[in-house]
Amino acid sequence: MQVTHILKTLALQAEHTPHRNHATFIAMKAYLQHLQGDYREALGSLREAEEVLKRDHLANFSRQALVTYGNYAWVYYHLANFDMVELYLGRIRETCRSLASSETYSVLTPEIHAQKGWSLLAVGFRNREEAQECFRMALQGDESNEEFNAGLATSVYACYCHTWAPDHLEEAQRLLEEVVDHQPQNYEAKVYLAKLLQTVDMERSSCLAEDAVQNSFNPEVLRKASKVYVPQRLPRAISILNQAIVLDCGYHLLHNDLGLSYMKLLERASQDDRENIVAAAIESFKRSLEIDSSSIFSRLKLAKLYGEKAPAYEEEMYLTLMEGLPGASKRCQQAIYLHWGDFLLHKKGLKHQALEMYQASFRIPGGHALERKDGVERLEHLARMFLQDSEMDQVHSIYSFLEEMGIQDPRRRRGRGAWHESGRAQR
Repeated sequence: MQVTHILKTLALQAEHTPHRNHATFIAMKAYLQHLQGDYREALGSLREAEEVLKRDHLANFSRQALVTYGNYAWVYYHLANFDMVELYLGRIRETCRSLASSETYSVLTPEIHAQKGWSLLAVGFRNREEAQECFRMALQGDESNEEFNAGLATSVYACYCHTWAPDHLEEAQRLLEEVVDHQPQNYEAKVYLAKLLQTVDMERSSCLAEDAVQNSFNPEVLRKASKVYVPQRLPRAISILNQAIVLDCGYHLLHNDLGLSYMKLLERASQDDRENIVAAAIESFKRSLEIDSSSIFSRLKLAKLYGEKAPAYEEEMYLTLMEGLPGASKRCQQAIYLHWGDFLLHKKGLKHQALEMYQASFRIPGGHALERKDGVERLEHLARMFLQDSEMDQVHSIYSFLEEMGIQDPRRRRGRGAWHESGRAQR
């Protein structure tokens, strides 16, 4: 995830969090500024975080400020201001002594575990498991803390989003129900619960999402709420995204998601409406890229839309993305391979070259569950195409590759057997 994007989401979280954890997100901002070498700006953010802690946690300020003091010492070290380094190390020593820590500069409190958990989630759900452990540790020291419970619910929900494991689904739903019950102003939790209930209780899911849309001023919450409406009520999803854009027109993901909604609308549009919808989608993705030129997903979708009328331009955009592949995140690399494979298959009819791209996408370690699922679907679709052309060696090769990659769904194994029989019949 790009630093500029993380800074944007941190600003939204600091402004709209329902908990007294604003300082965590501000301190995280300071950390990113220090990574960029902006030490003076980092100090300004740390001072802001310290003031927020004094406002929100005056009674246990020293416990809450430990991480901030450590960050102060680190930034001043980079500025070669060793007197200030010693000043903040001294404050850490005093706090650790007052908490009867056996370590001079270290003590693990529930507050520190929680701060680490929120910081991990702030930079992406990929840190879900470590964040979950942080909140479980925090709750051992303060089991009734609403903030810690909300953090645990969010991290377990993140685990489900990346694994779709039934045990994660059950725990995430239970925890989110508890959060929603005790924290009615936690609209982010309501949207997460709405997503989980989407296929089992659409009425309640819509009710939770609509509550968030009507009452939250957080554009990120509205963006997530819009996804609840995408399968069945695309005009409503588009309306919610436009509502969020009014709140923050400089948030590129709102424009990206608006473009995605238009592309979904395009799938069911009449021929007369296609041109206007394509134009609206292109405008949305262009706006997203104007705000964040590094948004690979917006660029991929824009290439596909341009391909409606100019396949050569679409190919040029994909080739440019392939050239920059090594510098992209693992998930972005997967997506680039998948889109380039789609182009080779559907626009050029190159099945074998498309197969190479789909397999390359699958081989990337640590990828996202959605891209992995898309990869399985594309490989299975390609296997059916090879089957129709009686290229049975390629069919067997694809299913052997899927098994090698750990895809062991029993239905797929039965399907493979049926396909073998079909191949024998054709021969």
